[in-house]
Amino acid sequence: MKLLIISNNLSRASFRLRVGDHLDFLDKEGIRCNVRQLPRKNLERWKLFKTSGQYDAVLIQRKCLNFWDAAVLSRFCPKMIFDYDDAIMHSATKPESRLTNHFRLFKRTARMMDVMIAGNEYLAGYARRYCKQVHILPTGLDTMAYQVQGVQKSRNEIRLVWIGSQATLKYLAELSPVLEQIGKTHKKVVLRIIADKFFDLENMSVQKHLWSLDNQISDLVACDIGLSPLPDNRFTRGKCGFKILQYFAAGLPVIASPVGVNEKFIKESNAGLLAMTHSEWQDAIEKMVNGIAVYRQLGQNGEKYVQAYDRTAISKDLSRIIKSAVLQS
Repeated sequence: MKLLIISNNLSRASFRLRVGDHLDFLDKEGIRCNVRQLPRKNLERWKLFKTSGQYDAVLIQRKCLNFWDAAVLSRFCPKMIFDYDDAIMHSATKPESRLTNHFRLFKRTARMMDVMIAGNEYLAGYARRYCKQVHILPTGLDTMAYQVQGVQKSRNEIRLVWIGSQATLKYLAELSPVLEQIGKTHKKVVLRIIADKFFDLENMSVQKHLWSLDNQISDLVACDIGLSPLPDNRFTRGKCGFKILQYFAAGLPVIASPVGVNEKFIKESNAGLLAMTHSEWQDAIEKMVNGIAVYRQLGQNGEKYVQAYDRTAISKDLSRIIKSAVLQS
């Protein structure tokens, strides 16, 4: 079975986690994958699309199609699969606006797909409006990789941690007033940011760890409490909560905003607390800091819960979805 995989950005975490990490497994399952980055120039894109007839199916990762791209690809491609893990039908900067072209592009793309693969139920709900075959496939991770030996938690500090990208750092920065207040009354508490950009606080020490594939896990495991703040809007409700799964795999209790799958993860795992307002965030952080020994034990619930999202299980489901899409009439 031959599969052409097209992504707009092969270095994006979404591609690495939802496609790239599964390529070896798919190959063992007899699915030969050719991964191509979507060319910027129209002519080069259309040349790539014309080759799609040489494959059993094309999987497009996260990139919606404009009118001409859709017309060319649909002419040559036998089966089309689309994978996404964000609310790409809405604008990240103007989530409530109806004037952006995000929904129009998503609608066109979804209508032409044989199969849509969504990262959660919220995203799948949009796909079902236009596509008959919709599957929910969470973003998985290698849980065994988080069983790091030799990493010690500090006895002199309680480390809050946030991991993410520059694009979502603003959600953590909005908690600055809470963190400043915590820093005034809890001198042992520090904030570790694992990212590609950082900010400072006046009353709390900030440990700035540049994100890297090699160091992210050990940087996480050495911490005590994972933070996952989110505003509540049409775009953020589509988030797949991957950082919470990372915290769970690292054995950390988590404080998260009850937005999208965040609420599901915290309630089902019994490995953390939910907080929306600044007052709730301050209360939750203080509760965990003052009872850190108890909440470290609670982190073990997260370790058990995250096993359902192990990469091996997700790989099997992805293989099954691809084979089913190719074989269906």
